[in-house]
Amino acid sequence: MKRFAALLERLALTPARLGKIKLLKDYFRDTPDPDRGIGLAAITRDLDLKTVQPAMLRELAVERVDAELFRLSYDYVGDLAETLALIWGAAGPAVDVGLAEVVDQLNGAGRGGAPAVMRGLLDGLDTSERYALVKLATGGLRVGVSARLAKQALAGFGGVDVTEIEELWHGLEPPYTEVFGWLEGRTAKPAQAALAPFRPVMLATPLDQDNLAAMDPGEFLAEWKWDGIRVQATAEGGVRRLYSRTGDDISGAFPDVIAHMGFEGSLDGELLVRGADGQAAPFSELQQRLNRKTVSKAMMEKRPAFIRAYDLLHEEDQNLRPLPFADRRARLERFIAGLNGDRFDLSPLVEVPSWEALAAARTDPPHPVIEGLMLKRRDSIYVPGRPKGPWFKWKRDPFLIDAVLMYAQRGHGKRSSFYSDYTFGVWQGANLVPVGKAYFGFTDEELKQIDKFVRDHTVERFGPVRSVRAEADFGLVLEVAFEGLNWSSRHKSGVAMRFPRIHRLRWDKPPGEADVLTSLEAMLPPK
Repeated sequence: MKRFAALLERLALTPARLGKIKLLKDYFRDTPDPDRGIGLAAITRDLDLKTVQPAMLRELAVERVDAELFRLSYDYVGDLAETLALIWGAAGPAVDVGLAEVVDQLNGAGRGGAPAVMRGLLDGLDTSERYALVKLATGGLRVGVSARLAKQALAGFGGVDVTEIEELWHGLEPPYTEVFGWLEGRTAKPAQAALAPFRPVMLATPLDQDNLAAMDPGEFLAEWKWDGIRVQATAEGGVRRLYSRTGDDISGAFPDVIAHMGFEGSLDGELLVRGADGQAAPFSELQQRLNRKTVSKAMMEKRPAFIRAYDLLHEEDQNLRPLPFADRRARLERFIAGLNGDRFDLSPLVEVPSWEALAAARTDPPHPVIEGLMLKRRDSIYVPGRPKGPWFKWKRDPFLIDAVLMYAQRGHGKRSSFYSDYTFGVWQGANLVPVGKAYFGFTDEELKQIDKFVRDHTVERFGPVRSVRAEADFGLVLEVAFEGLNWSSRHKSGVAMRFPRIHRLRWDKPPGEADVLTSLEAMLPPK
C-alpha cells in the first residue's frame, strides 16, 4: 500500500500532464507484480470492488469517534477518505500489506465481512495509506488521471505506441502480468484476446476562425456535429459491442442497437435517441439511458437508440483507416444503405462553397440537436488521438445568462478545502429557482474569492453544502455559459442545462438584474 499511497498523493499534487505520466512510469518500474497491475486497474476504473459503501465507512467512523465530531470534521474537510484518514487513530500494530492482498481480503470478505476487514486495515495503516485505502475501496480516485493518460504512461513505460495498448485492452484483466512481461521484453506481445475490439478514435481540434482565410474550402468536407455521445459500433465473428469514445463498453445499456448490428466491421458515429416525432431527441433524453448495466423494455420503447454514422473504420476484415476520408465516406454510404434505417443512418454532408456560407449554416442549423460543424480534410487518414490539422470542430457560440449563486459544495482532491461546486438560479417572480450547477471556468484566484464569499455569507448548512445569501439587493452574480437547454421534469425550474460553466464573475451586477426563468424558457424547443 505504501507505494500506491505515495503515488496517489503525488498525482493529486502534480498538475502537469507530463509530470503525471512520469510518476506512473516510475510506479510501474518500481512496483512488482501483481501490485502495479492492481494500481493501474484502480486508476483506469477497471477495478470493481462492491463490498465497501460510504455508509458503511461512516458507521465505522462513529464507532471510533464521537458522531458529532465526525460530522463537523467531515463538513470541514469535505472528503470522506481524507476525513477518515485524519480522524482514525491507529489502534493496532503497523502492517505492511500489498495492494493485491488488500483487494483479495475485501473481495473474499463479501459485504458481511467487509467492515471487519476495513477496520483491521485502518488500524494498521498510516494516514496516507488510510486515505489511499478508502479511495481504492470506494472507487473515488480523483487525481486528475484519465484512463487514456494511464494507458499512455503504460505505453511510455514499455516504449510502444499507445494504440497498441488500447487495441489490446478489452481482452485483458487485472493485474496485467502478461502486458508488463511484454513491455519489459520478457515475453511475447499478448495475442488479441477479444473479438470486436475497440479501435482508438480520432478527435478534432477546435477551429481557430482566424486561420480560415489560409484554408482552402475545396480541401474539406463538412458535416453536422450532433449532440449525443461519440461511439464505436464493432462486430466481429458474431460478437457485437458498443464502445464510448474512451473505450468503455456500453453495450448493456443499448441492446436495441446491438440487436441490429448484423454486419462485420466497425462504425464511428454519434449515439442518439429518437423522440416522439421520430427525430433525434435532446441529449437529456439520451442521458436517461446512459450509465446503466441493463435497460427496461419500456425505456427502449420510449427512447429508442440509434447511431448517426460519421466514418467506417473496418469492413469485413479490411482495415479502412489508412484510406483518405473521401474514400471512407463513399464506402460508408454504401455500407449504411444495407443496415436497418431505424437504427443506423448517415450524418449528412454540408456544402462548403465558401467559409462565409458555412458560417451562416453554422449559426442556423436545421435541427436543434446540432451543436456545430465538423470540418475534415478530404485526404485525411484515420489516426488515433487529436492530430492538429486534418479535422476541426466548429461549435456554435455558447449561450450566456446571468444567474445568482445559491448553494456551494466542497470540491474533491486538491479542491477539498474550497467551496468549488456551485448551484445557481434565476428569478421566477420574487424567488430564485435553481437552473444548473458548475464547477469550472474560473481561475484559482477567482476560486479563492468565491470561497471567501461563501464562507462570509452562509445562511444554512446541509452537510458539505452551504446555502448562501442571495437576495435582489445582495448576492453574487455569475455569468454562465452553456451549450443548450432542455425541458426537464427532474428539476424544479423545469429546465436542464447542457455543459454549464462559469464564464466570468459579475461583482458589478446587482442580483436583482440577473435573468428570469421566462428568458430561458424562450430558448427551449416547443414541448
